[in-house]
Amino acid sequence: MKIFEALKSVVSEYISDVQRIVMREDDDSVLLKTYIQEWMKFFAQCQYIAQPFKSLETHTAKNNSGKKNKPAVAESSSIKKLMLDTWNEIIFSNINYKLQASAMKLIHDERAGESFDSQLVIGVRESYVNLCYSEDDKLRIYRSNFEKAYLEATRQFYSNVASQYLEENGVEKYMNYAHSKLQEEEHRAQRYLGTSQGCNSCELLIQVCVDVLVSDVKDCILEECPGFIAVNHTEKLLKMFHLMDRVSDGVQPMISHLESHVITTGLADMIGAAATISTDSEKYVDRLLMLFNRYSALVKEAFDDDPRFLTARDKSFKKVVNDTSIFNLELATNIKSSASKTVPESKCPELLANFCDMLLRKSPYSKKLTSDEIEAKLKDVLLVLKYVDNKDVFMRYHKAHLTRRLILDCSTDSDLEENVVEWLRDVGMPADYINKLARMFQDIKLSEDLNQAFKDVYRARSAMADSVAIKILNAGAWARSSERVAVSLPTVLEDFIPEVEEFYLRIHSGRKLQWIHLMSNGVITFATKQGKYDIEVTTFQMAVLFAWNERRNDKLSFNDLRLATELPESELRRTLWSLIAFPKLKRQILICEPAVQSPKEFRKDSTFYVNHDFALIKNGKVQKRGKINFIGRLQLSTDKHREEDNEAIVALRILRTQEGIVRIMKMRKTISNAQLQTELVEILKNMFIPQKKMIKEQIEWLIEHKYIKRDENNINQFIYLA
Repeated sequence: MKIFEALKSVVSEYISDVQRIVMREDDDSVLLKTYIQEWMKFFAQCQYIAQPFKSLETHTAKNNSGKKNKPAVAESSSIKKLMLDTWNEIIFSNINYKLQASAMKLIHDERAGESFDSQLVIGVRESYVNLCYSEDDKLRIYRSNFEKAYLEATRQFYSNVASQYLEENGVEKYMNYAHSKLQEEEHRAQRYLGTSQGCNSCELLIQVCVDVLVSDVKDCILEECPGFIAVNHTEKLLKMFHLMDRVSDGVQPMISHLESHVITTGLADMIGAAATISTDSEKYVDRLLMLFNRYSALVKEAFDDDPRFLTARDKSFKKVVNDTSIFNLELATNIKSSASKTVPESKCPELLANFCDMLLRKSPYSKKLTSDEIEAKLKDVLLVLKYVDNKDVFMRYHKAHLTRRLILDCSTDSDLEENVVEWLRDVGMPADYINKLARMFQDIKLSEDLNQAFKDVYRARSAMADSVAIKILNAGAWARSSERVAVSLPTVLEDFIPEVEEFYLRIHSGRKLQWIHLMSNGVITFATKQGKYDIEVTTFQMAVLFAWNERRNDKLSFNDLRLATELPESELRRTLWSLIAFPKLKRQILICEPAVQSPKEFRKDSTFYVNHDFALIKNGKVQKRGKINFIGRLQLSTDKHREEDNEAIVALRILRTQEGIVRIMKMRKTISNAQLQTELVEILKNMFIPQKKMIKEQIEWLIEHKYIKRDENNINQFIYLA
């Protein structure tokens, strides 16, 4: 131990001499340079002088290995530690403050644009890092001195200049300034602060810069956000986003401003175009997609497609899609439940279904598009559909349109029809709904085979066999209503029906056929003095026109036609109007006296007669031959159908709500009212969002029918009854 004491005496004397040399310097640069030179010389000596004493340290450690509570001799007698501790005690503790002040002054000058030898600061830092020989925390002296001083100097420097720069130059220039200073300080920190493993000085420094340059002035910066969003200044927004993303809750106000912008401008745009798009499903969908693409581009360019802003876009765009201020759908029904008195819902799902029908049906619109274009537009519809709350309404209308296309053989592409069903499955439509649609395609294929078999059997017996195509379909998958509209068919068709029934019942005994004339159609040849024309008509239109088959020149009253066709008055009005005011014709097939402006103006004594000058006109010339489709959208539904559809939607919602509540209660056994409502909405959101009033009513119904009960001690707690 005497050796170590003697060594310490020599080292102390040497360090004292160094102290006198260093303390003589007043200039900061010279002081640091002198200190670093002396330190580096001393630190190198620490390595060399310790070498001859290694064997002594090892021998001392072995002698103490068997003793209990032995001191850590190897560590306490370390020559290197002895020398470093002596340096710290004699020189560093006295000169520490002056060293730090000089180093920070040089860094301040560099921030102000002056140049100096950066190795001076680096050398000081290294002395702080290497001065501590503790195994527990080798960076203790560095952290408590150099790092602390560096962080505080940085804070003071930018606290003095940041707010002044913002006030003098405005938000836009300040954001550029803050960005450049953050990058500059990050590079500077890489040079001057510890970057070894376990050292987080750079992160701490950047946090100090963010606090001063961003957090302290974030309110002033964020005030400009709504204006930037409104005029689509994506570059400025991107800079603001990158700054605010460094601050806790900094982007939340930007998210709120984006949501407000999407809702306000989206609704204003839709309301401004309401006169056009509320009745034109193509323009409605195009408008929504235009808005969605605009907001998506804004999120991508201004916010780097950050998931938080994508969520905000989706949340606010959903409100635009489901808005009811103009595009609303009333689900008026006769269901005896206050739940049937629903608030108006968005008309979006109906318009989406109509647009799908335009694309999938043989129409002038679909004929202008290639199959790839149709597919792309259908996927656009599915994109919008994801944001629709009342998807069950879309399901009803889509099925109605699909039924019509399959029965009237007017689909543009049967493979595409089936693809759409699978795409609907992919976007989360209920499995039972998708399975029914798939069953419809199977029924059509089976019906085609049955139809061919019928023709093969009856071709020799009846000339009508090849002229008639029958579709025998499963009511479970196809039925839309219980309504069967009565109509008096032409004699040739009435006589043919028993033959079809006889053929079918021989194959499938015990089954019952129901004839749905509402969805039937045919082609008749209409001859005038101008020429012959093939006319595609509904069964109702056919029944009306056949009233003149044996008396072409007679005038028939509304009452006469009602007796001849046996059609309900409302259907007869619709059918007659389609024959006297078909929009595509310059010469109508029937003429009404007196002239009327709507089907409501037909009186019982209104007279109708065949227009013998009827003809198809193309480019101003009368065509002697031609074909015209009178069916249009006439057969989509009757008024009663629409009422029944609405009732079916509400009834299914009630049933699904009950099922959802029971499923949750069966799993949870006991649950609070608030939690029950939250979980129920989560289960049903792919079909519709249940109203609180409906949930309350169905809970009461389930309590009344002993499925669940209220907790006796807490009326807001429900218990499942097995």
